[in-house]
Amino acid sequence: MADISLTSSKLLVISGTANPALAEQIAKHMGQPLCQVTLQRFADGELFVRIDENVRGRDVFIIQPTCPPAENIMELLLLLDAAKRASAARVTAVVPYYGYARQDRKDQPRVAISAKLMADLITRAGADRALSIDFHQHQIQGFFDIPVDHLYAAPVFVQYMRGKNLHNLVIVAPDVGSAKMARGFAKRLDATFAIIDKRRPSPNVTEVVNVVGEVENRDCLIVDDMIDTGSTVSETAHALKNLGARDIYCIATHALLSGPARERLSSAPLTELAVTDTIPISDDQKFDRLVVLSVAELIAKAIRYTHGDESVSSLFV
Repeated sequence: MADISLTSSKLLVISGTANPALAEQIAKHMGQPLCQVTLQRFADGELFVRIDENVRGRDVFIIQPTCPPAENIMELLLLLDAAKRASAARVTAVVPYYGYARQDRKDQPRVAISAKLMADLITRAGADRALSIDFHQHQIQGFFDIPVDHLYAAPVFVQYMRGKNLHNLVIVAPDVGSAKMARGFAKRLDATFAIIDKRRPSPNVTEVVNVVGEVENRDCLIVDDMIDTGSTVSETAHALKNLGARDIYCIATHALLSGPARERLSSAPLTELAVTDTIPISDDQKFDRLVVLSVAELIAKAIRYTHGDESVSSLFV
């Protein structure tokens, strides 16, 4: 890799307010201070954004996950617009968690495809590139009309799980949508594979119908891209335990942990739940078996490689 002096280069890293702790860790790994930004609100709640450093001709990276509340999206768009209008040479939207991704196709009459709309908004606001981790569906990369670097949290999780003494490990996909992800983990961890046949009678409500694969007397690792209300993981863990599974672990990149998630997950037969810090987790969402792993170093490397016009493919290993 070419030697890039980050402090003397034209690199500029900006953080929104959605996840400042992650942005600070990214900047620390890069040895690069965060740009000063002023963010205020008008009396009616409208956001006012101003970048307080020179942007002209610089390579700007704006870190802002689009997790709830929805105004985090508006803040990202305003920061992109401000950087573009200040004559930045290139602007990259670093969106660790890409919200509104679950509506990625028209599977019912008269519904929006919000994942495409979000991509259009980010592009039209001024982003020249986008960088994210574990899209809800891989095809979302194609919704953008700009280059997208789609990173995976798998290297972080694999390194962590390899440090555990697991017995006859089986990787469990909680639904068909996560089957490809689960197979990838099974290959990396030299494990077998199982999949859950589930039904979703209504949004955020799941019912496990069957488990396809051998889980009796085996340690199980449930893998998914996100946990919202915890219904899927909780039902899956109970089904695995009823079939004689030993220790049950779960890993999920994005921890939304909405509504009853804490209660469901803390009462589920999970040995441990490991998530990443793409979304900030408040104290009232945490419980004793929850482990938060950081993706700051992964994102910092991706920013460094992008700034130096180098390949990021080594981060996928």
